[in-house]
Amino acid sequence: MKVWSNEVEARDKIKELVAQYYHDFKENKTEFQPGDRINYAARVFDEREMCALTDATLDFWLTTGRFADQFEKEFAKWIGVKYAHLVNSGSSANLLAFMILTAPELGERQIKRGDEVITVACGFPTTVTPILQYGAVPVFVDVTVPQYNIDVRMLEKALSPKTKAVMIAHTLGNPFDLSAVKSFCDAHRLWLVEDNCDALGSEYTINGETRFTGTWGDIATSSFYPPHHMTMGEGGCVYTNDPQLNQLVLSYRDWGRDCICPSGHDNFCGHRFDGQYGLLPKGYDHKYVYSHFGYNLKVTDMQAAIGCEQLKKFPSFIQRRRHNWERLRERLDTLSDRLILPEAATNSRPSWFGFLISVKPDSGLDRNTMTRYIEERNIQTRLLFSGNLIKHPCFDDIRGTDAYRVVGNLSNTDFIMENTFWVGVYPGMTDEMIDYMAEVITEAAQQ
Repeated sequence: MKVWSNEVEARDKIKELVAQYYHDFKENKTEFQPGDRINYAARVFDEREMCALTDATLDFWLTTGRFADQFEKEFAKWIGVKYAHLVNSGSSANLLAFMILTAPELGERQIKRGDEVITVACGFPTTVTPILQYGAVPVFVDVTVPQYNIDVRMLEKALSPKTKAVMIAHTLGNPFDLSAVKSFCDAHRLWLVEDNCDALGSEYTINGETRFTGTWGDIATSSFYPPHHMTMGEGGCVYTNDPQLNQLVLSYRDWGRDCICPSGHDNFCGHRFDGQYGLLPKGYDHKYVYSHFGYNLKVTDMQAAIGCEQLKKFPSFIQRRRHNWERLRERLDTLSDRLILPEAATNSRPSWFGFLISVKPDSGLDRNTMTRYIEERNIQTRLLFSGNLIKHPCFDDIRGTDAYRVVGNLSNTDFIMENTFWVGVYPGMTDEMIDYMAEVITEAAQQ
């Protein structure tokens, strides 16, 4: 039996074997053939992610640790914010981003039960769920086609004395009109929460300044679920430039505690036993003082280790997504008399999550017939998430109540629910796969 001279030698050998395992059993070595399965999204990784995961596993530090610290610092620097904190999913990130805005420390800007948050019904439910679960009131407005984002003409109409925030997503990588939404929020002193889960790497320009989406609002979220722009398996992130919001993120994420000591460190602040908090006895252990009703939403270090390697690849992922989207758009352009093809928002450079297609009402085509044809040829399709969220069973018990408001009609939202689908453009797709998808979609539109 091999006896290692030291731990470093042992780790290096183990990771060498893991790398070999990847090349022997996980690396894709087959060329695409028409009819092969094309998923709407998939993990793109190599031996480096598997070796990083192995490294973290050998640490056996099962909660947030050195890899999480590394990722948070590198991610914050890359996207251009002061603070970034990992959580266990994008949905948890949305929950956290909303719930910190209910903290009493925020004074008159605190979101209280009954206060209103402007949003849309066309999107993923967990952008809206935290608002309803807390007892605030989502105010739904319509979206535009073919951008599939909030109709900013409805913002002033949705405003009321109870409005405290706007919380919306950048749809499938296409930024919403950040210039208009940010101006509206600034003018009325409203919080802007950017759900950036489907748009990591997208860029937007205001007054000549270009930034990544997720850095224009007060706080933003990302998801690292396997289909997303980069992955940790499960995982998400909350990020901000606001120091007060940053402290609240740490508290609400970590059980609601008042203490800021990192995991595994005691008396980080030097005042563990000399404070007075609430009605507790003076000197009560600060590690067990809770200033908020919080959660445990931390990520594991194994997940973060994967993320550290994914982040190194991420610029190439963005580039490939744009290439795939543009190639597919060019090849489907001849169908513009039958299909509504997507358009990038003005002043934006999207990092596309998917390619949205809507069937024109007067085309004689049926969305479900098209998607069935495409799926039968082994190409995955997806609808635009909830379509119209307020028509789902989860709204049955509150439909028609004052738990939410609708401003104007949601005609485009309903149109999307009936007529829209999307296919993937993830970086693992080759030109041959994109061309085959275009061929099949063209056939489906000509049936």
